[in-house]
Amino acid sequence: MAVPADTRTVADDQGTPLRLGPPPTRVVSLVPSLTEAVAVSAPGLLAGATDWCSHPAGLDVTRVRGTKNPDTARVAALRPDLVIANDEENREADLTALREAGLAVWVTRIRSLDEAFTSLDRLLTVACGLPAPPWLDDARRAWQSPPTPPGPPRRAVVPIWRRPWMVLGRDTFAGDLLRRLGVHQLYADHTERYPAVPLDRLRSDRPELVVLPDEPYRFTRTDGPEAFPGVPAALVSGRHLTWYGPSLAEAPAVLAAQLAAAPATGQA
Repeated sequence: MAVPADTRTVADDQGTPLRLGPPPTRVVSLVPSLTEAVAVSAPGLLAGATDWCSHPAGLDVTRVRGTKNPDTARVAALRPDLVIANDEENREADLTALREAGLAVWVTRIRSLDEAFTSLDRLLTVACGLPAPPWLDDARRAWQSPPTPPGPPRRAVVPIWRRPWMVLGRDTFAGDLLRRLGVHQLYADHTERYPAVPLDRLRSDRPELVVLPDEPYRFTRTDGPEAFPGVPAALVSGRHLTWYGPSLAEAPAVLAAQLAAAPATGQA
């Protein structure tokens, strides 16, 4: 079969080649932050998204279950020109099933803020054929000189789950954001990216701060801080800490204010 003249071969963040035709008119997103990025940049382009895709508010598209268990048959039935995914959020088996159904799948890989900016730019301009959106430049400017507290960085643990306790480790997007905001992660050099660490070990490492996001585990004032008696706790927005998309433009101010709201060591 002859390849249409307007077909192009491009590579996603993993270096996987995929054939794309003209700029897509129907996109399915399997990642909440990428859903928001596409929906804000090109309203009407999205045909489907996961049940967890909560932004922008009022998004009216077909839902295809979760990031870890998408209904691949429903995705294929939507006949998207492009499916967008992430190497952390989505399972390789599901992405393989979508490719075997004849769909073009673009996979992002993001471990730092700089990678996020590059990945988002390529996703929107190369894969989706859109002009670079204004919010992306706004986000870059916002992170050029983010607010940081005076004094040396506070030594922190950053749980993302409990039962069992899991924390941010090495080479994570959220960890890079916190570093830029003056937080020193105690487990930044761990061999694992999201290690499970017993609570007694977390306490014995004597953190000066515990950072508790509200996703993926929903830590609250009554669920999380009590596990670290005497340690100041900063309850932060998980969306602003872990999402790479339009929220990045306001993330430095939001996160800095939430971190500053934690009392100084010894005042918990």
